[in-house]
Amino acid sequence: MKNKLKALICLIIPLVLAFSFNTKFGSLPPLLKFLNPFTGFWQNAEQLQVNQQINLKMDGTIAAIEIVYDDRMIPHVFAKNDHDVYFAQGYLTAKDRLFQMDFQTRYAAGRISEVVGIKAIELDKYQRRMGMVYGAENSLKGMMADPKSREMINAYTEGINTYIHSLSGARLPLEYKLLDFKPEDWTPLKCALLLKQMSATLAMGSTEFYMTNILKKFGPQVTADLFPDYPFKEDPIIPAGTSWNFKPLRIPQPPASFSEKSTGKTRTKTLEDGIGSNNWALAGAKTASGYPILANDPHLNLTLPSIWYQIQLNAPGLNAYGVSLPGAPGIIIGFNDRTAWGVTNVDADILDYYQIRFKDNSHQQYWYNNQWKNTTRRMEVIKIRGSRNETDTVFYTHHGPVVYFQKPAKLKLADNVPTGNALRWIAHDQSNEMMAFYYLDRAKNYTDYRKALTYYSAPAQNFIFASADNDISITANGKFPLKYKDQGKFILDGTDPKDDWQGWVPAAENPTVKNPQRNFVSSANQSSTDQTYPYYINWEFGNYERGKRINDRLKAMKNATADSLRIMQSDSYSILAQDVLPALLSKVDPSKLNATQKEAFDIISKWDKYYTANSIGGSIFQLWTARLFSDIWSDDFTDASSPMQYPSKDRTVALITKDPTSKWFDNVKTPAKETLEELVNESIKYACDSLERKFGPIGKSWEWANLKQTNVPHLLNITGFGSKKLMIGGAKGTINALSESNGPSWRMVVELGKKPKGHGVYPGGQSGNPGSPFYDNMIDTWAGGKLYDLYLMSSPADPSGKTISHLTITKK
Repeated sequence: MKNKLKALICLIIPLVLAFSFNTKFGSLPPLLKFLNPFTGFWQNAEQLQVNQQINLKMDGTIAAIEIVYDDRMIPHVFAKNDHDVYFAQGYLTAKDRLFQMDFQTRYAAGRISEVVGIKAIELDKYQRRMGMVYGAENSLKGMMADPKSREMINAYTEGINTYIHSLSGARLPLEYKLLDFKPEDWTPLKCALLLKQMSATLAMGSTEFYMTNILKKFGPQVTADLFPDYPFKEDPIIPAGTSWNFKPLRIPQPPASFSEKSTGKTRTKTLEDGIGSNNWALAGAKTASGYPILANDPHLNLTLPSIWYQIQLNAPGLNAYGVSLPGAPGIIIGFNDRTAWGVTNVDADILDYYQIRFKDNSHQQYWYNNQWKNTTRRMEVIKIRGSRNETDTVFYTHHGPVVYFQKPAKLKLADNVPTGNALRWIAHDQSNEMMAFYYLDRAKNYTDYRKALTYYSAPAQNFIFASADNDISITANGKFPLKYKDQGKFILDGTDPKDDWQGWVPAAENPTVKNPQRNFVSSANQSSTDQTYPYYINWEFGNYERGKRINDRLKAMKNATADSLRIMQSDSYSILAQDVLPALLSKVDPSKLNATQKEAFDIISKWDKYYTANSIGGSIFQLWTARLFSDIWSDDFTDASSPMQYPSKDRTVALITKDPTSKWFDNVKTPAKETLEELVNESIKYACDSLERKFGPIGKSWEWANLKQTNVPHLLNITGFGSKKLMIGGAKGTINALSESNGPSWRMVVELGKKPKGHGVYPGGQSGNPGSPFYDNMIDTWAGGKLYDLYLMSSPADPSGKTISHLTITKK
């Protein structure tokens, strides 16, 4: 009996171990598969040495394609036709970034549960309910209707799938092995989903819920005073005083006030400082070369791999270099032989919520224009790894989807969505942004630039332009709804047709300027125009500080070079400190400070207002003003049952500097009557005490870089796959708008002329493989504020390209 038991145990243990090592438990991959030396993670290590010559035969190409890799492994594609150039772009991008492309489009489509199981179900439902797939399907119709964009997207898709089909299990990207799943075939819909996700990143913040509650609590006079439609300090993108050479359409009239504006317990996501960008272009009159110089640095969440992918595309009529979005064909920001272009976010109000009155709890009908209208239903089937599929029913009105009737308890993304409201969002409409970049990539002059912009809908961008013809221009561009003033500042009435969008601003009447007298154009997400522009775009934009600093520097600039603009991109001077610090210092009572606080007060009194890496003054000012602004507003604008937003920094600075005895400085929740002086002193003490508790006595550990802790995390926040901590300067509100993991995702400077010279860098590398030497090799250059030369090669043999590898693709 004992021998039989031993034999049974000897049989069972290997079986249990075999099952355990080949089974996925929770977030752990099957260990035997993951550790397998022939197919596991070991196979993802890449050698420093690259093959100098590779020849591949593939189905799907029309003619031979030559690809040369430069010393940073950036591909330069030389094709004989449009199909092949986009086929190659799809193939190469997948080769370097397949998991990133796959994950981002799964995320946008609400398909993460297929990979990680039931724990992602509410996230997937949110994406479906926001209409991400619905919007992508509509955009795809627009893309497929045009023969050029149809060829682009189909060839790009074919190139991606050619790479996917070539993969063995051993060559799968590391993240697939960690998560234990395999890539599926790419589809054109995924390209559209990627563009929808970018729209969501840049334009899905909303404030009308806060504003509706503020209006109900304080009334129209206080609301207008604390939340004005135009800031006290502004330096708009289109220079103030620009004349509008068109006869505007009739502006819609607002309806009677909608009285039932209850929004419930909604916590709203507002767009943070930093989700924006800078761009500017100098005319030849201000440069040493006599030709324009253009600069762009879009600020986004920083990740490894980088959200951008560098590439050169060359085909008949096309020779462009720049950055693309992995998952979409073409170049988004870049330059060619004759022109350069870049983008920043407009912050246009192209997303509104409508309060819907349903007939009953079946939600089959809603009241609109004095009659009951039928809703439509969209059945969203969500596949779940390890569980049965779930079907989620989403009701649509003519405005768009009713996102929630009852929100999930633990999903922060859903905090910004009011229950029972319908979402009207420009990203749901049919569009074809790809054609805008098709024509920009090939643009030879200002006329071509203006033609390209007519194809672009969303998210609205400030498209900056410069050409070898010595033209510079900027256009706040997108498909802008024709609205009455402040339409969308508050929740809209879903029963009244007058609250619907009433058409579109003509593309030719979007705010634009060409070759202004000041000899430069620029943007930093501030107001698009002065108050003379006849159409309503939004009531709030990014804070004015970055735009002000940029314009101050450009006005003073003469004989500028690319290096002048490179250095300027790393400028960390604080206009906020310039505006408010003298008033704050004058109200501090040093006699009531302890020794540490007195030393800190002395430091900030001498601070030069630059957020350099080693600045202690920057750390003190950051915490001081954050606490002070909270002290001023939190008592009046914090209410769990009726969430609101604080007045802007611009309004707060005006209150401190121009109305120091305002009633708003009193804390209504205490019996005493607080003054500005008391709040200033309390907040500087709080800032100093906070720094001392965290870092000890004043010293190197108080430096701004140590407080800010900038780093570039992995796309999935996998420990060990992100960057080291980067001890660098910059701050939100400065030109170098760096926070912990948000900031300049791509820096580019282009010198126009007979032969253009490009310079650029992003915080990452070309490869998405953590085992590659080209995964994060550009981070130190980026952190140091330096740029690489960008090689716009004229042929595969161009010696300027510093070629290290040559790939030839021919037809099978």
